[in-house]
Amino acid sequence: MAVEILQTLQPGQRLARGVCRHLLSHDFVSVEEFSPERGKRVDVMALGPKGEIWVIECKSSRADYMTDAKWQGYLDWCDRYFWAVDDSFPTDLLPEGTGLIIADAYDAQILRMAPEQKLPAARRTALTRRIARQAALRLHGLRHPSL
Repeated sequence: MAVEILQTLQPGQRLARGVCRHLLSHDFVSVEEFSPERGKRVDVMALGPKGEIWVIECKSSRADYMTDAKWQGYLDWCDRYFWAVDDSFPTDLLPEGTGLIIADAYDAQILRMAPEQKLPAARRTALTRRIARQAALRLHGLRHPSL
């Protein structure tokens, strides 16, 4: 069953799955395809045990990365920003001053820690609430799909 589900995932979704599994080993919980505000959608938004917030954008190919002109708009929504790519991705394309995660569908490894840029307290509070509500709504939808 799990293999069948993995086969239906797009390459970026496979990367996100591995990233989320790895982040859990660091006590981070995560929400995939999360919208911090209208018009923005990050691949993975992670919440750490001390309230830290990370954004991870998953890029499955050079073309996927080259067509992404909006990533800098996500910097205002996290304490650390990472790229997640597979081991064949040309990492020299990725900008300095961002984190790097190598991932597959099963796990990941943080190769370069992103520099920390602390969110303002009010934004952190609002964003943490939004993450919690989104996670709860998704769980509710799984348990009660008819609602």
